Amino acid sequence: MKIRRVLVANSEGLSRVIDDGEPPRATVAVETPGFEQTLVWYTPAVPTTAHSGSDPTVTTRTLLPEPGGTSFIVLTIPPDAVYADPGFDPKAAAAEAARNSPGIAELFEPDNPGMHTTPTVDYDVVLDGELWLALDEGEVRLSAGDVVVQHGTRHAWRNKSDKPATLMAVLIGAKDATGSATEGE
Repeated sequence: MKIRRVLVANSEGLSRVIDDGEPPRATVAVETPGFEQTLVWYTPAVPTTAHSGSDPTVTTRTLLPEPGGTSFIVLTIPPDAVYADPGFDPKAAAAEAARNSPGIAELFEPDNPGMHTTPTVDYDVVLDGELWLALDEGEVRLSAGDVVVQHGTRHAWRNKSDKPATLMAVLIGAKDATGSATEGE
């Protein structure tokens, strides 16, 4: 899904458009046909309303925010049939994911494809299509307009349909249930 990001901020005492166009950190997967990912914005643990003039999506080394920080990501998830295709190479896809999704890709479980747990509270909105949220106990079918709020849960996104689905996710870095800081802190 092509994303247009309109960045507005105060400059010289006036609110104005600072940037209008595609976010610079958008990728279209080669190894997983139909998978797309766009990091729309990233904030540190304590963001300010002042715009620094730089784009944090270009400089961040991880998509996984530190406690209090955020990552705003839009994903297009292809049908599960892509992964079942005889030409699909899971090792090449994993290497590509490591390059395109640093911080999150390392959390994917090698013995259970797609399953992962992030130290975040997530606001997930299905923008288009159908997705299934797989959990330890069952799964939930979601369609456009459905919203999921996750609290550091082990999960995977599945697309059992024959069309791509688009998901918007805002990840908020959190401390674990014991109050310990996550790795990003």
